[in-house]
Parts: sequence; C-alpha cells; structure tokens
Amino acid sequence: MEKQQRANDGKSPDRKILSEVGENGVAIITINRPPLNLLSVDVLLSLKEKIEEAIHKDSVKAIVITGSRGNFSAGFVVTAFGGSQQRKTHRELGFMSIDFITDTLEASRKPIVAAVEGFSLGGGFEIALACHARISTSTSKLGLPELQYGILPGFGGTQRLPRLVGLPKALEMILTSKRISGDEACNMCLVDAISPSDQLLGSACQWALDILECRRPWSISLFRTDRLAPLAEARTLLNSVRAQIQKQNPNVIHPLVCIDVIEHGILCGPRNGLWKEAEALHELRQSDSCRSLVHVFFAKQSTSKIPGITDIGLLPRKINKVAILGGSLMSSGIATVLVLANYYVIMKYIDQNSLQNGIGRVKANLEGRVKEGRMTQEHYKKACTLLKGVLSYDNFKDVDLVIEDVPDIVSLKQQFFADLDECCPPHCIFASTTCIVNLDLIGERMKPCSEIVGIHFFSSPAVTDLLEIVRTERTSPQTLVDLLNFGRRIQKTPIVVQNCTGYAVRRMCFPYLQAAMLLVEHGADAYQIDKALTSFGLKLGPFRMLDQDGFQSATVHGVKFLETFPDRSYKSNLIPIMRKNNRAGKYTCQGFYTYNDKEEASPDPEISKYIEMARSMSGITIKSKLATLSDGEIVEMILFPVLNEACRMISEAIIVKSSDLDVASVLGMGFPGYRGGIIFWSHSVGSKYICSKLEEWSKEYGEFFKPCAYLVERASKRSSLSAQVKQAKSLL
Repeated sequence: MEKQQRANDGKSPDRKILSEVGENGVAIITINRPPLNLLSVDVLLSLKEKIEEAIHKDSVKAIVITGSRGNFSAGFVVTAFGGSQQRKTHRELGFMSIDFITDTLEASRKPIVAAVEGFSLGGGFEIALACHARISTSTSKLGLPELQYGILPGFGGTQRLPRLVGLPKALEMILTSKRISGDEACNMCLVDAISPSDQLLGSACQWALDILECRRPWSISLFRTDRLAPLAEARTLLNSVRAQIQKQNPNVIHPLVCIDVIEHGILCGPRNGLWKEAEALHELRQSDSCRSLVHVFFAKQSTSKIPGITDIGLLPRKINKVAILGGSLMSSGIATVLVLANYYVIMKYIDQNSLQNGIGRVKANLEGRVKEGRMTQEHYKKACTLLKGVLSYDNFKDVDLVIEDVPDIVSLKQQFFADLDECCPPHCIFASTTCIVNLDLIGERMKPCSEIVGIHFFSSPAVTDLLEIVRTERTSPQTLVDLLNFGRRIQKTPIVVQNCTGYAVRRMCFPYLQAAMLLVEHGADAYQIDKALTSFGLKLGPFRMLDQDGFQSATVHGVKFLETFPDRSYKSNLIPIMRKNNRAGKYTCQGFYTYNDKEEASPDPEISKYIEMARSMSGITIKSKLATLSDGEIVEMILFPVLNEACRMISEAIIVKSSDLDVASVLGMGFPGYRGGIIFWSHSVGSKYICSKLEEWSKEYGEFFKPCAYLVERASKRSSLSAQVKQAKSLL
C-alpha cells in the first residue's frame, strides 16, 4: 500500500489532497502540499470533501489521514494570520473547527486514524487530535505554536489537548509552544502507538480496522473527561498560571485569552469552548501583537536571503569539522552548540590544564542537559565522541571552519591567524568572534587570497538564537552562503552585517546604555529606568544589562565606541568609579544591584553615592525635568537614541534590510517581539515625532540626542524608517 501511495503522489503533484482505497477497505487520504504540507482554507475544504466521500462510499470501512513526503502537516501558512480575513463572521470562522473538524471528521461513523510522521504542528496537529486514534513515528514533532504568532489554537486544540493529556501538560504545551517527539507523546498517551516510518501506514490501517471490529477503543477526544482534574483543582491551576503570565508579560493578552477559552470549555462544555475559541481567534488575529509577531516571523525567515549572494545559484559547501581557538566560557559554549548539532569539534588550548578545564566545561554543559531531561544518555555519549582537545595544529589539516575566540589583542590575533593560514586547507573558512577589533586588521599577516569573517555568538551561545555573520570587502559570496547554512544547522537565526564597530546588536546597545547613564547622572532614578524599560517589554533594563555583561566588558566596548564615534557618545565616569570600589557586575554579586546565592537581584542604596561622585567629577547638576520623568518619557529618552543609531546603520548599509534590525533587537537585545522589533515599533510612533523629540533633547542635553540625517530626511517626508539597503564599505 505504501508503494501505491508513493506512486499516486508522483502522478498528481498538483492535487492538494490525494485519496486511495486499499484492498483492505481503508481509504488513505493524504495532505499533499510538500515539503511541509501547509494548510489553507482551500486545502481544508478539499480534505473535508475527500473525507465525506470516504464516509459515504460503501466500499470504505475506515480512513487514515497522513501527509506526503515525510510530514503530516506543519499547520496553517503564517500569511493566514495577522488579520487577513477580518471580515469573516464568527460562524464562518467556526465553520472549519465545528462543521468540519468536529461534526464531520470527529463525528464520522467510520473510524479515522492519523498516521503522523515528521512535523505535526498547529492546525495539522489539531486535525490529528480530532482523529479517533493517532499512530506516530518516534521522531515526529508535535505541538501547538500559535501563541508565537499572537493568536491561539483555533481548530479545537484548546479543548481537545487538555482532555487527552490533562490540564497541566496541555497548558505547558500551548502556552510555551512546546514541541514534543513522538516518543514523548506516546508516554503521555497523546498518541496511541509508535511505528517505524516504513510501517506507519500499515500500522495505522490495521489500527483503524481494529477500532471498527471493536478490538481497539473508539475515542472521541472532545468528550473525554478522564484526564481532567476536578473543577476546583482546575480553576486553582488556571488562576495560578494567569497570575504568573500577568507578572511576566503584563503587556500581552493572547496567553490570558487562551486560558479563558480553556476554562470556558471546562465550565460550559467543550462545544461551547469551540465557539469561544473561534470568537477569540477572530479578535486576536486583528491585534497589534499578532501583526507584530507575524512580522518578526517573516523577518527571521528573510535574514538568509541576501540579494546578489543567495540568489545566484551557489550551494553551501559541507562543513564537517570545526576548530575553536580559545579557552573562555564563550569558547566552551560555542563548542557545546556545535556538538549538539553533530559537528566534529577540535578545541585548541595552550596547555594541558586549560585543555582539561575547557573540555570539562563542555561536558558539564551537556551533563546539565541530561539532568534537565533535554538530552538522553545515549545522545550525551555521542556528543562527547565529537569533541577533542588538542595542544597543536596537527589536527587542523582537514578542518572546514576555524572560530577564533582569543582575547581582543591585535598582535595576538594576527599571530594566530598567520599560523592558521599555514596549517589549514585552502577551502577553510577563518572566523573571529570579536566585535571590537577590525577584521581587516586581524588578517594583515595572512596570504592575500585568505579572508576573515566575523561570526559573533552571544552570551550564552546555547540560549541566544541570534548569530551575526560579519563580512568585509574581501568576503566571498560562497563563504556567506556556507555560513548562513551553518547558522541554520546550529539552530540560530543568522543576520549578515558589514564590518563595523559593535556590528548590529552592540551598536544598538551603546545608545541604550549611554542614554541611561546620561539620565541617571542628570537626576533620573536608575531603578525607575530599569522598571520602565522592562514594563515596556525589554528583558533587561540598561543597568541590569550592564550587570549581566560585567563592567570590564562594558568598559572595553564603551571605550571603543567613544573612539569610533566621539561626536555622538556620552562619556560617563560612573562605571570607572564603581570598578574602583570593587564592583564589577553580576559575577561579583555587586553591580548596580546586589545578587544573592540564587542570583536574584535587589536594588542597592549605596549606588546613589557613586552617582553623586560621577556627577561631581563631571561637573553635572541635576536637571529637575529629568528627575521627574514618567515611565513613558523614560522609554522614549532611552529608545529614541537606539532608533537613531538604527537609522545610521540603515543609511550606512551595515545591514542587508531594515527588518534585520528588528530581528537583531528582538533576539539580541531583548526587545519585545510582540512590538515587532525596534524599526517595526517606530511605525506606531511616527518618524516625525521621534525626530522632533530628539531635536528638542539635543538642544537641552547635548549632541548625544542629535537626529541623524537619514532620520531627519524620513521625518520631513513623514515616511517610515524602513528602507531597502545598499551595500556599504567597512566602517571600523
């Protein structure tokens, strides 16, 4: 039967839904929109038609729903979100969920089994939930990611999942958009059995026939109650989760709406819950959060599309073996990410003690994943076999990529790369993690044909999803194509930036931190500043960010920014004063905050004396207007300079497209995704208003706030700050 189905796929690639009845009387209905078999209204209508045909055909005993070419269905196309169908009535919105999924598929008088392989996400997963049984491969990925787009599951997921796995696990899966494997799903009774891929259809067909013959239970997911807790217990859990979400994300409503819908189904019955779900989906699809999150989704997808680079037919070369130079925590973090992605990794150290410590840190990182249940012991052992520590360059003869992570001393880096140039193969890509030292300067002692690129990870590499790939004038298109593919393989979102001080993220962080210093030295409260920014949605306020990075790092990067951009930098003496008083940030438990043994931060009253010392040293007097700023005014005075710097990067073509800065701000500096990123957010504020405020502040508080020419020009035309970007030269 599998062979017949594959033949059917090959003959009709243009058909959205394929249907075939086997000799055993089982109709196999296949969603056929490879590679991911994404859903649309047309696809669902075709699927409904095929199921109804099978139900009414006397020769059909049972039905199996599956997907073509190794994927069940990854859900709806994201273009369906963001209010593209705002005019539909509630009844029309509920049509698919109730008239089809519930009243046709789930209410079928013939058993329907889902044969799940590959991705089964969103609406695809909800179709499987409504089937009378689910058979899956062990490696399938199942989940409901809708909250990532500012909406909620709209095909009954809010009602069926809690009834299948219980409320606690359902809330975790829905609210965190968690994906689980087929094995995990089987362990929680979400799927009924695991089957090898080559036997999946046969197993599903037999299961469907067993249901027909009463050898297996005929399960209607929507009306199950055996996994639901008593009402009082359920309401206690829902209220607790509500309170937690309101504390963590006070600006977003879609998780709270989702909880309300789940609760409504428990209190008023699942069918009422389905209508409530449809109404909520209609409202959320028109929300600002949905539009913003959908924008971020597409912006992340487009970072790998570089005009003149990725559209000229180049294929990525295979990177199998990666060497890392350096003994820092960052080096160990990078190595951890690489072995998890199945790269063979060589770590070079200067002595045996450093080697043992470095390899030990990587293994400790992996062991931590095992303890957290995110990695099996078998996977751990395999990852360890991919890791090797060395003291010489003897093993570098066949490396495909070298990542240098040594201290930012020009002569030291130059010597390392000169040595590498002699012992690595001609095709090897040379990369540095620096965002301080000019990449062209690093490569001065290398052969003329050699090129160095930047490959900037963030702390910690295993947590941050962003990867900055930094090109110079000598960087070849092939190298960029190779590294973009590398970034995706290690599950990062890569953005390509031009060689410049700070690259994209650091250049936005500089004014973020400097604006905070300016405000606090002129009378604003440091802790109110942090509170205002985190209430707006940023993960860290500027002073918590300084503590997190450490004062040494802040000093080094600050000095470089002052040297490169003296005309628009604010020089503060606060960090040097605090360093002299043995404050260095979070890792010493004393920065702008104090930290206990659980790494919990508390405001420190002693900070006021250091601020006063910095004022005295700089001859600054408190500005009464800045001492009484509202939270909204603080947000503007901190973020408008960030936007100003972003505009400079657009005009200088530091990035490929302006939406790359949205991705960089969300993934790299913790800007709230539900606001769409720094540039997208500016559209709601308006370029004219932003420019006028910066001009006003520059007259009162100095050149730091002066709007750049690009921003002035866009404001004069009342245009958005988005623009197509041309290629630029190195600016470092």
